[in-house]
Amino acid sequence: MNQLEIINCKIYTKDSIQALLSIWRLKEQKIVFSNGCFDIIHKGHIEYLAQASDLGDKLIIGLNTDRSVREIKGDSRPLQVEQSRLVTMAALKFVDAVILFDEPTPYELIKAVQPDFLVKGNDYKAEDVVGYDIVKNRGGDVITVELTPGYSTSAIIDKAIGQK
Repeated sequence: MNQLEIINCKIYTKDSIQALLSIWRLKEQKIVFSNGCFDIIHKGHIEYLAQASDLGDKLIIGLNTDRSVREIKGDSRPLQVEQSRLVTMAALKFVDAVILFDEPTPYELIKAVQPDFLVKGNDYKAEDVVGYDIVKNRGGDVITVELTPGYSTSAIIDKAIGQK
């Protein structure tokens, strides 16, 4: 299998991931879930996701569709189409699976995945993270990790267009 095939094998749907989740659970592997738009990958994303990956055995990323990014961020986003963002995320060594979701929040995807750990940046309070109830009710944990100061997609876009 070549590298591009390996990358593409990490892209799933909410339904197609279920068999793999069963295998991971049978092997008692801890599943970590995080989500985002991941429009322009930067150092802050890499460090955040690396920390998330270290919390368990398998890292699943819920990725907003183009439509849901526009709904959240406005009509000028995303800068990269969802297929490009999917491949970029799947190419990361410490990401085991990437799943698109079209809703404003990943609640239904989190319900389908049932992760052991739900991870967001420390700009959130754990109890305010979407899916907190799902993860806590199954005995899992919601963890907020330190964000890398000075890195954000919005700041990169502003700098690129000369606004800062």
